[in-house]
Amino acid sequence: MFILMVVIFILGYTMIALEHPIKVDKAASALLTGTILWALYALNSASILELGLSPAWEEIKAIGHDVGTIIKSSVGEAHYNKIWEDDVEISHNVLHFVKHDLAHHLVEIAEILFFLLGAMTIVETVDQHQGFKLITDKIKTSNKVKLLWILSVLTFFMSATLDNLTTTIVMVALLRKLIDDQKTRWFFASMVVLAANAGGAWSPIGDVTTIMLWIGGQVTTVNIITYVFLPSVATMLVPLAIVSFTVKGTITRPQLDANETKEFTTAFERKLLFFMGVGALLFVPVFKTVTHLPPYLGMLFGLGVIWATTEVIHRHKPLEDRRKLTVIGVLRKVDVPTIFFFLGILLAVASLQSAGHLAVMANYLDEHLHNIYAINLIIGLLSAIVDNVPLVAGSMGMYDVADPGTVGYFADFVVDGKFWQFLAYCAGTGGSILIIGSAAGVAAMGLEKIDFIWYMKRISVLAFMGYIAGAAVYYVQMMILGM
Repeated sequence: MFILMVVIFILGYTMIALEHPIKVDKAASALLTGTILWALYALNSASILELGLSPAWEEIKAIGHDVGTIIKSSVGEAHYNKIWEDDVEISHNVLHFVKHDLAHHLVEIAEILFFLLGAMTIVETVDQHQGFKLITDKIKTSNKVKLLWILSVLTFFMSATLDNLTTTIVMVALLRKLIDDQKTRWFFASMVVLAANAGGAWSPIGDVTTIMLWIGGQVTTVNIITYVFLPSVATMLVPLAIVSFTVKGTITRPQLDANETKEFTTAFERKLLFFMGVGALLFVPVFKTVTHLPPYLGMLFGLGVIWATTEVIHRHKPLEDRRKLTVIGVLRKVDVPTIFFFLGILLAVASLQSAGHLAVMANYLDEHLHNIYAINLIIGLLSAIVDNVPLVAGSMGMYDVADPGTVGYFADFVVDGKFWQFLAYCAGTGGSILIIGSAAGVAAMGLEKIDFIWYMKRISVLAFMGYIAGAAVYYVQMMILGM
């Protein structure tokens, strides 16, 4: 069953990757994968844990007090001494451990999901109020090279503030108003994906993988920005500099119809919601630093303030308008399938972590590579093929955060250690190499119907060059700093 779990995991991933050909939403595949894996694990927990590959179970067995707590809570004091002698009791208690471990993972997963749900709702509320027009209306140039630089730099910093998925959606919507030719729009949208992934990697709220590391305590706000910013800049600038010598001419703007030019909010409302939305997102790291509470609480606080504000400023408007502009109406437009996708995939990875699969992989990498740069570069390249969320979740499960003062190889696994920082960079930017390798790429592909082969021929090499350039910058930076 230990191997069967891996087979199910691979089959689930295959269904996720082939979402469009098989016409089954990736959220459904992820939920099936996660729930089936936990069911297999629970039904065969005794035989799987007998292999001795689960770090959590081995730690429980090694600490008498914790073993007693778990066993006594389920079978009582009288049966404690014979727990390792009776197969029925062993089966009962390992199942209790599995349920306890699932509950532990669910708490961590829920923190990520509530954070994402809050962030997505805030951004959707700003967009519903046409708040992003404050930025898009300032772009006047039609020169391709200038427009490419403007959009890339704008995307880079917007992604760090909002998140790469949302920024990509906003920028693709902008491109539809700026560029008429489809293939030209494909090219600009692809460069937006590169910039969005680069911008999201260095910000604790810019990419879901960095969010996971930040919430998990592997990285902190100031240090992830300080050490990953320059590599991320290089990842964006190298492809941008190369295409600047090959792209020529001007863009042709499409003719906008009456519905697209209609403004259904006032200038005051647009400005208010834009600044409140950005302020709410930027407040999250401050909230975490001051209160030492999980970031999702800061995000929910910001959402609550915006929710109350929309209720107040729209209270005298017709019911139909209130439904569109208040958070209650906006929630109907939030991408709930994405939340279920993350839930399913994080559950799947958690099952492999609990059963011991990730520990086996970590030991293999340590024995054959034993180099944090090589390990993370491979993880980044894999993220171009499969989603980077489970890869990062898997890495977090494979490696524990080392204690301060740890020496040797594992010294790089302390909080803000080189392994976690470089993981944030590689997982965040490596997905750009293929269009299906990141949430931003998948969004652009779906919105603009970008062809997979077209992207691979024209963008993948550029993305790979940027990825390697950024990795080199991080390595040199660490050497100069003596870290």
